[in-house]
Amino acid sequence: MVSVTRSVFGELPSGAGTVEKFRLQSDQLRVDILSWGCTISALEVKDRQGRASDVVLGFAELEGYLQKQPYFGAVVGRVANRIAKGTFTLDGKEYKLAINNGPNSLHGGLRGFDKVLWTPQVLSNGVQFSRVSPDGEEGYPGELKVWVTYTLDGGELVINYRAQASQTTPVNLTNHSYFNLAGQGSPNIYDHEVTIEADAFLPVDETLIPTGEVAPVQGTTFDLRKPVALGKHLQEFHVGGFDHNFCLKGSKEKHFCARVHHAGSGRVLEVHTTQPGVQFYTGNFLDGTLKGKSGAVYPKHSGFCLETQNWPDAVNQPHFPPVLLRPGEEYDHTTWFRFSVA
Repeated sequence: MVSVTRSVFGELPSGAGTVEKFRLQSDQLRVDILSWGCTISALEVKDRQGRASDVVLGFAELEGYLQKQPYFGAVVGRVANRIAKGTFTLDGKEYKLAINNGPNSLHGGLRGFDKVLWTPQVLSNGVQFSRVSPDGEEGYPGELKVWVTYTLDGGELVINYRAQASQTTPVNLTNHSYFNLAGQGSPNIYDHEVTIEADAFLPVDETLIPTGEVAPVQGTTFDLRKPVALGKHLQEFHVGGFDHNFCLKGSKEKHFCARVHHAGSGRVLEVHTTQPGVQFYTGNFLDGTLKGKSGAVYPKHSGFCLETQNWPDAVNQPHFPPVLLRPGEEYDHTTWFRFSVA
């Protein structure tokens, strides 16, 4: 059984609307999701002793989400991740996007899908958010109708993304939750054991744009096919963290993506998806300046993201999986987050 309750989370400045919070609760999970950016603001999971902790980084009040912050818990789009130099060409026409991350465009631009109010509809086991992204929003072509649906089933949170376009446009939607299975506010994720089911990854240039090479993980720091203890692994390979796309199976069917185990609490997160990639990000840009829930601060490496996605800059790299959505087609992807204890 899943219960869904809705409440007011806060008011946007200058009468721009009311942000609501939807609490989804099963016997194993409690998830709070906001209509602002379809944001997961809390996710409570029991440890092996049956004690619940909130395992996502975020804020207790709306003001936290309205300040400059690194997409905590939000859905990002129209195109998640980076587009080189914020430009692409479609049917002979050049499109220019906002440059908001070094020389590139990141996560949909200055006011992406994470910074808008979505229209909610309560379901028996979850909540569906919808919005229409107007033609030309953030420089993207065509009107895009989007539906993001969160449902709960026991220990599993399922996110489905659907979209329909009036004109050909790139689309790549993901959720940008930062997890810490020891509980949000824990100082780091070094004691997490990570597995990612990927034989290849995308090397990047100094601005974090894929070079175009699809490189085998074998014999590199990116070989996470067998579980690695994160802290030890980063030390061993002298790397400052991950912020890379791992290339998953190319099938549109549900496939295994990643598993993270926190031995101290026994909590396990398993991710399955229909997407061809996942950005594994270890919170390298967190710097302890943001004040989170329950007075927590979030220093470097205090959370990790598993952003299931199409490959970054696919719109400019023809040998990457197709990222264009055409009129009459439907974008339809699902990601499953399953929590358990071991």
